[in-house]
Amino acid sequence: MSSASKRAHSPEREIVAGGAASKHARLDDDVAADVRSDHSRAVDGARGRQRRSNDADEGEHQDESAGAEPRSNGHAAGAQDDAQSMAMDADTATAATAAAAEEEEQKLAQQRRMRRLERIHLAALPTSNLYERSYMHRDVVTHVVATRTDFVITASLDGHIKFWKKLEAGLEFVKTFRSHLTGMTDVAASHDGMFLATTSSDKMLKIYDVVNFDMMNIINLGDDEATCCEWLHQPGDALARVAVACQSSPAIRIYDARGDGKPLKTVSMHVKPVVAMALNVKFDTVISVDTAGLVEYWRAADNSDHTFPSDRVHFSSKLDTDLFDFVRAKTVVTSIDVSPDGSKFVTMSSDRKVRVFRFLTGKLARKYDESLQVIANQSQLASHIDNIEYARRLAVEKDIDQQPVSVAGMNAVFDESGLFVIYPSLLGIKVVSIHDNRCVRIIGKVESNIRILRVAVHPGKLRKAIGMTLDSQTADNPLLAAAIADPSVFCTALKRQRFYIFSNREPKEDGSDVGRDILNEKPTREEQLASLESVSKPVLPDLAIIHTTKGDIHIRLFPQECPKTVENFVTHARNGYYNQHLFHRVIKGFMNQTGDPKGDGTGGESIWGGNFEDEFHKSLKHDRPFTVSSANAGKDTNGSQFFITVVPTPWLDNKHTVFGRVIKGMEIVSAINNVKVDKSDRPLEDVRMVSITLKQS
Repeated sequence: MSSASKRAHSPEREIVAGGAASKHARLDDDVAADVRSDHSRAVDGARGRQRRSNDADEGEHQDESAGAEPRSNGHAAGAQDDAQSMAMDADTATAATAAAAEEEEQKLAQQRRMRRLERIHLAALPTSNLYERSYMHRDVVTHVVATRTDFVITASLDGHIKFWKKLEAGLEFVKTFRSHLTGMTDVAASHDGMFLATTSSDKMLKIYDVVNFDMMNIINLGDDEATCCEWLHQPGDALARVAVACQSSPAIRIYDARGDGKPLKTVSMHVKPVVAMALNVKFDTVISVDTAGLVEYWRAADNSDHTFPSDRVHFSSKLDTDLFDFVRAKTVVTSIDVSPDGSKFVTMSSDRKVRVFRFLTGKLARKYDESLQVIANQSQLASHIDNIEYARRLAVEKDIDQQPVSVAGMNAVFDESGLFVIYPSLLGIKVVSIHDNRCVRIIGKVESNIRILRVAVHPGKLRKAIGMTLDSQTADNPLLAAAIADPSVFCTALKRQRFYIFSNREPKEDGSDVGRDILNEKPTREEQLASLESVSKPVLPDLAIIHTTKGDIHIRLFPQECPKTVENFVTHARNGYYNQHLFHRVIKGFMNQTGDPKGDGTGGESIWGGNFEDEFHKSLKHDRPFTVSSANAGKDTNGSQFFITVVPTPWLDNKHTVFGRVIKGMEIVSAINNVKVDKSDRPLEDVRMVSITLKQS
């Protein structure tokens, strides 16, 4: 932590604002109390109006009786008619009031039912703030797909795909293929989960049998490089058909997955090359978008002419829709996903905006803006993330904008219910309720070292519980709860050779050597040499005594958990580098910082020159006072400075490397923390490290 940027930070609070949007998403508590209150007010108002109407009628009758004169029979008949008319008006008013109250009750009942449904399906999504596991590829992971047959397929830049089987808890590796010579442009699973198609710039289309995890066909696309693909067949169709769009032509070619590689049909709906497609299974219609941003609907059935389905939608001209929104924004669509009931589809585009459309009308239902310009102007985000972390995340967002769309293309998907849209953002993976526009959950919001790009959702065993009633699904029954045992979200991240799994379980902290980042790939020759070099290094001491002008501080070091950080500290100590260094920054009730030869928080370097990377370990956290941790100016900027806390500081976890604990001399640390300081937290009296003694336990 430097003099300016390395400041004490308040613990991170719960994020209560979603990403900027035309209709801002917001985190909200259950509004059942508000619903009941609204209902009570509606009923009370109706009863009040009825009482006032009856009182007015009685008053009129009393006035007529008090001032009445003897009348003829004709006048008496007229008065009787008037009384009957007023009685009918009162009955009509009462009926209208009752109808309004009933309508209000139905509306509130529908809202309560929707809340119950949301709670059910929200339980089928992960809750963890940390990823449980990650698995390796040999290159950057670009795609992840979860199928309805409980398989997960991942793809990387080197052209490899891997098949994984979803288990009761976690994943099991099945098989790997060298699918293409280059990275894949698209990976698409059929809607029944039986087939997989992959395309690449190598001008080949590969078809896989998912359940038998085997390659079943290779189709040569000629001179065209494919941009995207999508499966078109419905359950029960004789042919498994896949549509492929290419970079050099606006035509979409349809192939038989088991055929000889010749196109069955060609669809000519676009004038520019198509970049994204999705099948609406419910309406048997394909939604496709080209590079110009033009959206087209066309029939998917094999016996159709693949034209606009005018009999299935509620518009005849796109001028009556919002489908030109991409053209106006001059943006490229990176993903399309259709809700399970076919009523909506969601897109993610290069302008970082998530758009939710109503399928039948083509109208925009929601739009969420996660663009860099909006994020940079959102002061409310900065209030929930400390300054250093906020600046670091903004730098990552700028890096994403510099990446090609094919590399940094993000996606947005629906959950199994179609009630929630799930997409990656600066804060984590957002889960947004479309019904009332709330950001109901942020998954992985404390994972500051990875930037999620693509997500795939698997609801655990929820599909096997479809026949359950609403009451049985909401009941507190552990046997029924087991039916949705392991909801998971699988993710890729920016420039990472791993894919990540978020579930309801936190990373294991059982003290075992197996961490959450699984080493499932054989190390390269370079990695093996680096490992041999580390083995040949001498054993590092695990005890240090810092002799200060206030007294001695005894520290337990952790060379096994963070060897590079301990080696840096130990080597500096042996060389006398730390001798006479000031405790240049002391914040009462927080920490004491030292290790800067300049004495102002701006100096210091590692034993290798410059900075070195962080070493976070699951068992070493800022969960107690008297923790010794590296100071830095952001990710992987460790030098020679370090600090000793005097209180638990959990908001520093995964931001600063914990490499020691004070085991004796806590009163010395507290005495240093209580010295008088100036406005910049610099002690008014000099407190120095005289020297450091190292020992082996």
